Amino acid sequence: MTTTLVTGANKGLGMETARRLVEAGHEVYVGARDPGRGKAAARRTGARFLPIDVTSDDSVRAAAKILAEEASTLDVLVNNAGVRGTAAPPGEVTATDMLAVYDTNVFGAVRVTGAMLPLLQRSAAPVIVNVSSGLGSLAVTADPEAHAEVVPVWVPALPYNSAKAALNMVTAQYAHAYPSIRVNAVDPGFTATDLNDHAGEQTVEQGAEIIVRMALIGAEGPTGGYFGNNGVVPW
Repeated sequence: MTTTLVTGANKGLGMETARRLVEAGHEVYVGARDPGRGKAAARRTGARFLPIDVTSDDSVRAAAKILAEEASTLDVLVNNAGVRGTAAPPGEVTATDMLAVYDTNVFGAVRVTGAMLPLLQRSAAPVIVNVSSGLGSLAVTADPEAHAEVVPVWVPALPYNSAKAALNMVTAQYAHAYPSIRVNAVDPGFTATDLNDHAGEQTVEQGAEIIVRMALIGAEGPTGGYFGNNGVVPW
C-alpha cells in the first residue's frame, strides 16, 4: 500500500487532499500539531493522525521516527502546512514578520523533507508535492495583468508571496539533487480556506485537485515543475 503524509491536514486543502488520497487507496497520515483537530480530521478522512509541528526540529524528528516504526517507507510527502502572515505594506513589514512565515512555509518544508528523505528513498516511486501559490510566481508579480488567468486576485503580501517564491526554488533544488524522487510545486488557486478568511473563489475540492493529481503521478511523472489546475504555472 502507498504510504502518504500530508502536513497541515487538519482542515482545508490538507484535509481534502488526505480524504481524496484515502479514497485512492493510500494509507494516509494526517499531520497536524493540534492533537484534537488532527485526530478529528483523521477520523473524518479515514486516515491516521501523526503529531507534527513543522516549526520544531524535535517534533519533526519524532514524527519521522513514528513513520519509520509504523510504515518503514514513505511514498508520498505533501508539504501543505502554511500560514498567511501580515498583508501590511512592504515598508511596514519587519524581519520578525518575515521569519514567522518562512519558519512554516519554507523552513518547515525543508525540516520535514530532510527528516523524511531516508523513508522516501526506500520507496520504489517517491513523490514530494510542495503546496505553493501563484502569488509566489515572479512572472506574475512582474506582470500581473498579463497573467491574470493564473492569479485572478493578486495580493501584495511580502512575507507570504516571497516565502512561496522561496519554496519554489527549494522545490527545484530538491528535484535537481534527487532525480529519483518526483518533486514538484503546485498552485491550488484562489481557494476558500481559513488562510484567506474563506474569500477564495474555489472550493477546497477544486483547489485540492492539482495537489492530488501530482501526488498520484508515480515514477514516470514530471519533476522540478510548477503546476496549477490549468497546466504549467510560470516561475
